[in-house]
Amino acid sequence: MNYLERIQQMGRDANPFFCLMGIEVESVGKGEAVLRMTVRHDMMNGEGWLQGGIFTALADEAMVLAIYTLIAPGEGIATITETTAFIGGSREATLYAAGKVVKKGRRVVFAEGDVRSGEPGGPLLSRSTAAFAVRRDNHS
Repeated sequence: MNYLERIQQMGRDANPFFCLMGIEVESVGKGEAVLRMTVRHDMMNGEGWLQGGIFTALADEAMVLAIYTLIAPGEGIATITETTAFIGGSREATLYAAGKVVKKGRRVVFAEGDVRSGEPGGPLLSRSTAAFAVRRDNHS
């Protein structure tokens, strides 16, 4: 059973990070995924803003789920590079991360992940872009 199948069967319990952060899967479709997370006080940095790495992690998880909808059985992925542009901050909100596959090749997948506040179409807070290597997964 691959990662996407475990998510579909077990929900967030298939991913310990989802449980830790309170991330819920909103939707998963062909080349796209949307996640939801409520900002908590223990996620803040010393200045009272959501710690920036959480934006990147949330976008990364959405991109990964989007990619898993397109890869073949027995394949997995590994991050090659990822960059996040921080556009706005968050103190209290429900955040939505939308991941989408931009281009899938045989060996590399390019994806984008947007994090928005309040609703999937809410104000843009960050945008991540990443490249992932497609690999044979020995743990399917």
